[in-house]
Parts: sequence; structure tokens; C-alpha cells
Amino acid sequence: MLMRLSHDIGLFFYDIVVARFDLWAAFGVLAQFVFGARFIVQWIASEKAEKSVIPMGFWVLSIVGGLMTMVYGFVRRDIVIILPQMLSIFIYVRNLMLIAKDKKKTKAQAEMQT
Repeated sequence: MLMRLSHDIGLFFYDIVVARFDLWAAFGVLAQFVFGARFIVQWIASEKAEKSVIPMGFWVLSIVGGLMTMVYGFVRRDIVIILPQMLSIFIYVRNLMLIAKDKKKTKAQAEMQT
């Protein structure tokens, strides 16, 4: 039974990594790497600040990786990928808008004090 299971697992991985791997699959893997890189950026920024921070690069990588993943979902016609990415991208863009609004407000307050 274990021999059969290990054989079936090997066939499964061969199918998804070799037999069915194409340029779009490579694009999808790249999209996930870009999307995942945002956590490395966030972790490094937090370690430097010695507190939890979310740098602008986190949101940029979120949007780029999310868009890439959504494109992949459209190409693969996979609603399970498309819908969450649409919502996530909206949230990421909204966060950037809030950050810009806060920076503008902070700048205006600083100018009023001088």
C-alpha cells in the first residue's frame, strides 16, 4: 500500500511539475513569488525598526503580485483565484490611498506649525 501511494504521489508531482508545466504555469509561480516577497520586505523593515511596520514596498508588491495572480486566474479561467484577487487588489489600493491622505495631512500640519 505504501509503495502504491509513493508511486501515485510521484506521478502526481510529475504531472504538475513536468507534464502540465507551461509558460502560464511559470508566470503563475513567478506571480506567487512576487506576492510572497512582500512578507520578506515587511519582515526586514520590522526588524530594522524593532517594531512591526508595513513599508510602501509591501503594498506595491501586494498590488503587482495580486495583479499577476489575477491575470493567471483569468488565463486559467479559475474563479477561485480571480475573485479573491479582485477584492485584495481593491484593499491594497485603498491602503495606498489612505497612506497618501495621511502623508498629505501630516505635511499640511507641519507647514502650519512653521
